[in-house]
Amino acid sequence: MTKPEAELETSYVKNGSITKRTIIAFVVFVALGAGAWIAYQSILSQPKIAGNTQTPLRKVLQFNEAISVAGFDSNKLAKEYPISAAVKKVRVNGIDGLRSPLDTAAWQLNVVKGTGDTLHLTMDDIRKLPKKDLVFDFKCIEGWNQVTHWAGVPLKTFMEHYGLTSLKQLKYMGLSTPDNKYYVGIDMPSVLHPQTILCYEMNGKPLPLNQGYPLRLIIPVKYGIKHLKRIGTMYFSNEKPPDFWAERGYDYFAGH
Repeated sequence: MTKPEAELETSYVKNGSITKRTIIAFVVFVALGAGAWIAYQSILSQPKIAGNTQTPLRKVLQFNEAISVAGFDSNKLAKEYPISAAVKKVRVNGIDGLRSPLDTAAWQLNVVKGTGDTLHLTMDDIRKLPKKDLVFDFKCIEGWNQVTHWAGVPLKTFMEHYGLTSLKQLKYMGLSTPDNKYYVGIDMPSVLHPQTILCYEMNGKPLPLNQGYPLRLIIPVKYGIKHLKRIGTMYFSNEKPPDFWAERGYDYFAGH
C-alpha cells in the first residue's frame, strides 16, 4: 500500500470513528431528553399539596426547610452597614396587597391575641416604643440585592410591651395586609430575632406607599417575599399560617 493510500484509509477509519461517536452521543442525548420529559410529566401528574405544588417538589422543599430550621441561629446577626452605604433609590419587590386604596386615617394594626381578644393599635402606639435603625443587604428571590436603611421597633420589644410574651411559645406568627391579598407565615425564632422590626421609616422618612406605608415587616434573615408591606393583621398559631408564595411553589422558610 502506497503512502497516499495508507493516509486515505486512516482518514476513513478516523471519520468512521467520529461518525460512530456522533451517533452514540445523539442517541444518548435523545434518551436523556426523553427520560427528563417523562420524569417531568410524572411530577406534573402528581397530586398537589400546600397550595399549587406537586407532592415530590413540596417534599423536597420541606426537607430543605427542616435543614434550615435546624441550622437557624437566633444569635447570628445579618451584617449591618453604615447609613452612608444605603442606596437612595430603593427597589420595590412587589405590590401584592398594595393595590387596594388605603384609608390612612382609619388604618390600625389588629393584633389577634386569641378568640375575642384583639388589640387595635395606631401608629402613635407603635412609634412610642424604642426605635431601631437597621442598614442591611436586602435580598430578593428575583436575584437582586441592595443595602437599604430602615427604622422601626424591634418585634420582640413590641411583643413584650403589649403583653404578647405568652404567644412567643407558639411556633408561628401570621401577617396579612388590610385587604388580605398578601399574607405570610413566619417561624417564631425568626420573629424574635433581634433584627426583625416593625418598620415605619425608610431612609429617615415615613415609608412610601409602594414600600408598605404606614407599617411593614423588615426581617433580614429572610428573602424579600417575607417582608410583608402594609401590615393589617398579626396573629399567632402552632400551625403554619397561610403564605402567599409558599402556595405558589416557593420555600415556606425562605431564609438565606
